[in-house]
Amino acid sequence: MTATPDLRAARPATPDLLRSVFRRHAAGVAVITAAGDAPVGFTATSLTSVSAEPPVVSFGIGLAASSWPTVAEAGHVGVHILGEHQADLAGTFARSGADRFAAPTRWHEGPEGVPVLDGVLAWLVCKVIARVPAGDHRIVLAEAVCGDPAGDGRPLLYHQGRFNGLRD
Repeated sequence: MTATPDLRAARPATPDLLRSVFRRHAAGVAVITAAGDAPVGFTATSLTSVSAEPPVVSFGIGLAASSWPTVAEAGHVGVHILGEHQADLAGTFARSGADRFAAPTRWHEGPEGVPVLDGVLAWLVCKVIARVPAGDHRIVLAEAVCGDPAGDGRPLLYHQGRFNGLRD
């Protein structure tokens, strides 16, 4: 049995409160990529399966993100599910100002010209079907065109501000 929350301790909703609450929410780690004048990509923990028929996913991206201008115009994006062995890759794609596609990142041009990362647990190339305003972000809806679920390993998680693996 869990303790009843103390409603007197409730704080007004602020960006800091939202961040504090979601640090307690373990989330899978993905990297979203898109092709432009140069390839772009970012680490996302907001990836969600929306629909099986048709196969649609969603993810959020901040309007201030360096990848946003390219994602805002992209017809297709890459969605990559990272393994627990890829915490460094997740950190690279999360770091502002990093040359995300330089060595040691391994990638190739995939279908629709989308950058596809090597060695991930699974990946999709998706056609962008909508970009929905949501505060200082956009929620991107994208329909899967093709992909590969056959990578080896266990998923990488993000919890309490750190990348972690699953524990049995």
